[in-house]
Amino acid sequence: MPKWFIPAAAVCFLMFMISPVLIANAPYEATMGLVQKIFYYHVPSAMTFFVAAVVCGVNSWRFLFGKNVNADRLANSAAELAVVFGAITLVTGPLWARKSWGVWWQWDVRLTSSLMMWMIFIAYLLVRKYGGPGAEKLSAGLALFGMANVPFVYVSVNYWRTIHPTTNVVPTLPVSMGLPFWFCLAAFLLLFTLLLQLRVRLERQRAAVDSLYLALED
Repeated sequence: MPKWFIPAAAVCFLMFMISPVLIANAPYEATMGLVQKIFYYHVPSAMTFFVAAVVCGVNSWRFLFGKNVNADRLANSAAELAVVFGAITLVTGPLWARKSWGVWWQWDVRLTSSLMMWMIFIAYLLVRKYGGPGAEKLSAGLALFGMANVPFVYVSVNYWRTIHPTTNVVPTLPVSMGLPFWFCLAAFLLLFTLLLQLRVRLERQRAAVDSLYLALED
C-alpha cells in the first residue's frame, strides 16, 4: 500500500465521525425541517456515484482503444464502487422523498435516469462475470454508455418538468449549510479514493495469482 493510505484512512474516519456533528448543528430548512438533513449524505453520495461512473468510463475507453490492462482493472474496480454509491443514493433519496413528497418513489426524470444508470453498472458487473470470452470489451462498452448518462442525469432536472430540486440548489447554499455539505462531499470522495485503491490492489493480486497458476500448468 502507498505511504499515504493509512493517514488518509485515518482522516476519512475522523471526517465521518465529525460529519454528524456538523449536520446536527446546521440550521433546519424552512419547509422540510429535520428530514432535509439527509441531503448532506444523499447529494455527496450521488456526486460520488457520478465520479465513479466517469472513472469507470474513462478507463474503459483507455482499455478499448489503448489495450491498457491496468485501465481495465481500474474500470472494473470503479464499476463496483459506482454500484455501491449508487445504492446509497437510491436508498437515501426515497427516505427523504417519503417525508417531502409523501411517497417513497416518483417516476421523476432524475430518479428514473439515476436508477437506469445504476442498473447499467450492475449489468457491467454481470457481463464481466458471466459474459464469457470478450466480456471485458463488451462490459467496457456498457461503461461508456453509463458514463454518457452522467451529464444527462445531472442536467435533466433543469430541462424536464420535475419535482426534484434543480442544480442551482448547491451553489446557492448559505455558509451554515454549505460548510457541512462540502465537508461531507470531501469525506465521500476520500472514501471513494481509498476504496478504489484497495479494490485495484486486489485486482492486481488476482492477476498475479492467475499468472502463477498458468506458470504451474506450463
